[in-house]
Amino acid sequence: MSELSHVNPEGKARMVDVSQKADTLREAVAKGRVTMKPETLRLVKANEMKKGDVLAVARVAGITAAKRTPDLIPLCHTLLLDNVSVDFDLSGDDCIEITARAKSTGKTGVEMEALVAASVAALTIYDMCKAVDKGMTISEICLESKTGGKSGTYHRKES
Repeated sequence: MSELSHVNPEGKARMVDVSQKADTLREAVAKGRVTMKPETLRLVKANEMKKGDVLAVARVAGITAAKRTPDLIPLCHTLLLDNVSVDFDLSGDDCIEITARAKSTGKTGVEMEALVAASVAALTIYDMCKAVDKGMTISEICLESKTGGKSGTYHRKES
């Protein structure tokens, strides 16, 4: 079994020391999905939800969440993010696909920032639409790809 980076030799949680790592350009893409009734999606597309513009609020929530990742995930480093974006695909009949990207030049990766952005964007969509559809589901939050750093490039394999 490989050594766990967030566990010290005594088995206690620790923050990884990245001080000796070189700065590299790092980018991560995470995805997620919110499945809903077709009528709910129609309301989102028509910007007719009573709470306001669902996608605009979810985009800002996702970006803000990425910037707050170390406040939510205890052992994450505080990063200077060069860019965070959250985009939506509404081409399906009953779901919104979320793509979150995070980019930084630094000593540690931005996978958690992208995953947090996708997750919070999905939660925000749920919050904005729950008055008309409490049965929505949030699913398929996953890391699609990452580049940079010692471990190199990762691309999720289709399953």
